Amino acid sequence: MSQSQDQSEFFRGTANVGTEFKDGRSVDGSSTKAIPAFVFGEELADLADQDERIVVLTADLAKANRSSDFAERHPDRFFNTGIAEKNMISIAAGLAASGRISFAATFSAFAALLGCEQIRTDCAYPHLPVRVVGHHSGISMGFYGTSHHSLEDIGIMRTIADLTVVCATDANHLRAILRESLTHDGAMYIRLGRGRDPEVYEEVPKLTFGKSIKLRSGSDLAIVATGSEVYPSLEAATQLASSGIHASVYDFHTLKPFDFDALSEIASHGNILTVEEHNRTNGLGTAFAEALMDGGLGHTRLYRHGIPDVHVPVGPPASLYAHYRLDSAGIFEVAQEFLGVKSK
Repeated sequence: MSQSQDQSEFFRGTANVGTEFKDGRSVDGSSTKAIPAFVFGEELADLADQDERIVVLTADLAKANRSSDFAERHPDRFFNTGIAEKNMISIAAGLAASGRISFAATFSAFAALLGCEQIRTDCAYPHLPVRVVGHHSGISMGFYGTSHHSLEDIGIMRTIADLTVVCATDANHLRAILRESLTHDGAMYIRLGRGRDPEVYEEVPKLTFGKSIKLRSGSDLAIVATGSEVYPSLEAATQLASSGIHASVYDFHTLKPFDFDALSEIASHGNILTVEEHNRTNGLGTAFAEALMDGGLGHTRLYRHGIPDVHVPVGPPASLYAHYRLDSAGIFEVAQEFLGVKSK
């Protein structure tokens, strides 16, 4: 690996490094134009052509999150704060207080964990249009370990009052989120994957924050997934159908506000499997458990599938997903176990 300070190619998994740092399943796949980490700057640059309020900030990760695409086209509205994530969020709040719509992007672990106080006090409390973008969330940083894994961010962010929390599923879904965010009132936390998320939406979907999207219908099980786990959940549902189990799949992209309108329909399946690249504590599954109890639907069977309450070891992302059964094969197995079905 190059000894230069710019290590964004390595973070994205595209650098020319030794095989000991690679896993074929982690680096092969979609082209850079079809993955969230690469359309972020491009989409905002297009939107900024028509909206002079948009400004973008990053903490020395312009290439890793592709905010560099925005910087090339709108250099006067781009700010690199250096490795100063807390300051970046406070500056974004100041710009928002001055009439701008601020997008502040850095690794999810740094945005949510380092910047928690600034997100709460500087952005959400004064109800400012700041969009904190946490990319490379979950365990997508692989080899960089616990300091760079982000398995607590949903839990932290959804406890902050007056903060919208939304997870991008793929490139087109991210485009929809960014577009919709321009008319959204108040602060937001937008969670992205590692930038290699397979396509779920062939076109930019119609999106309303707080309203989930039903992607597949079935009667035996409701699989409710968010972010990076939507695609493997769809694949798992296809595998389940071949074994006689018919599952609905929901993209629960907005963690806050919660989609209570869809709760009765989802609960009517009798069995709910939530799937998330996040600690099982206080994430999507916990939000569902709370909602079911509050809605008088506590009799519904629920299994919260995610990362157990552990510090994840170092390793290639794809190997980690397989280890924690967050790939399609793993979700298929977990669903069968939940329903008490033995694998053939």
